[in-house]
Amino acid sequence: MKAMTYRGPYRIRVEEKDIPRIEHPGDAIVRVTLAAICGSDLHLYHGLMPDTRVGMTFGHEFIGVVQEVGPDVRNLKVGDRVMVPFNIYCGTCWFCARGLYSNCHNVNPNATAVGGIYGYSHTCGGYDGGQAEFVRVPLADVGPQVIPDDIDETDALLMTDALSTGYFGAQLGDIVAGDTVVVLGAGPVGLFAAKSAWLMGAGRVIVIDQLEYRLAKAREFAHAETLNFAEYDDIVVELKKQTDYLGADVVIDAVGAEADGNLIQQVTATKLKMQGGSPVALNWAIDGVRKGGTVSVLGAYGPIFSAVKFGDAMNKGLTLRMNQAPVKRQWPRLFEHIRAGYLKPSDIVTHRIPLDDIAEGYHLFSAKLDGCIKAVVVPSAN
Repeated sequence: MKAMTYRGPYRIRVEEKDIPRIEHPGDAIVRVTLAAICGSDLHLYHGLMPDTRVGMTFGHEFIGVVQEVGPDVRNLKVGDRVMVPFNIYCGTCWFCARGLYSNCHNVNPNATAVGGIYGYSHTCGGYDGGQAEFVRVPLADVGPQVIPDDIDETDALLMTDALSTGYFGAQLGDIVAGDTVVVLGAGPVGLFAAKSAWLMGAGRVIVIDQLEYRLAKAREFAHAETLNFAEYDDIVVELKKQTDYLGADVVIDAVGAEADGNLIQQVTATKLKMQGGSPVALNWAIDGVRKGGTVSVLGAYGPIFSAVKFGDAMNKGLTLRMNQAPVKRQWPRLFEHIRAGYLKPSDIVTHRIPLDDIAEGYHLFSAKLDGCIKAVVVPSAN
């Protein structure tokens, strides 16, 4: 099969790899029909994620058709169209029993915090991802779900991570009616978090970014107010002005260790803008939320060697909530919102990239070229 493979920082290519096989009785092999490039993939692409090995296939957002099932699989059959959450989880451990699928205790021998994630380095279990023509799906009776007939396939694709994660971020904010919600970052997850905030009763939603085309999308798609942080000496001061000098009720960090920059920036974090490996966005969230407010953290963070304002968070009485999204837990409510017309996830898709051209797709997305917000990858077998 053809598959995207990692060759080192900023170096990926499409190669011929063996079609994956059934390795355990609960596995399924899925022929990928659509995948996507996620902002989190850029951490891998830029070489910022530990233990990203040469030859790995990325891609934790994908849907497809079941090609083969192991002898223990009961809930899927060959030919089923399935959506696959980015979390790999067992469904039976202490954490899974409580709906904490992203913290599964049994699928990742390399970490005690996060469970397994498709295509996200050996730190997250070493599972190959879906930016390929075929992918092995372990524990296939637990994660994947047959795509309902009335759900568009691109909408289903975006539910495998970006939409579910943005919705989860708004949930973590414990938004109550009338709240002012600020979202840091107007990428796909930030856009979905902003849109979801309205569904949870927000009275005002403000999105902060530095790219005008993404801010325009935030206004169009999420009906949010926008601020370009590059236009202000101190965006936190401006945010305070915008909120009667109190701060927002909820701030959602959808940036994380911004998928840009290099290891030197990660170590020093000297620049005073959002950049690779620094906690700038997290500190803006802590400074920009009101006393007693809530900070929801969705952005992916690796090791941070510069200071997070934890003392300020404590003294302000903040609630800090964060996790990788337990994706499948969000699906029943998201299906309802999509069917009711409140959400149309595929509206944020700007590019459809053939798998053969995925290196160009990564370049477009990484360099923020051609107005790229969300790129869908189409395997050449389809």
